[in-house]
Amino acid sequence: MRELAAMDRALDELLVQLGGIVLRLSSPQLTKSGEERRALARSVNQYSICAASSDDPRVQRLKLELQDTLKPRLRLVASR
Repeated sequence: MRELAAMDRALDELLVQLGGIVLRLSSPQLTKSGEERRALARSVNQYSICAASSDDPRVQRLKLELQDTLKPRLRLVASR
């Protein structure tokens, strides 16, 4: 049983590291083209699938942050 818990913690650590990498790659400076945005969406979706079974709050927080990167960026336009 302890081995399973250790493996679970190791997987959570890997997910935290992977989520950090994907989050850095989600920067608007790095995902300018449509192809780059689609690749980011695939990465975020794959991460979300893996993170769904994790109870680690860091993994869940990264999942939400990554999903937010896929939301369209809204601009405030003021008219007079």
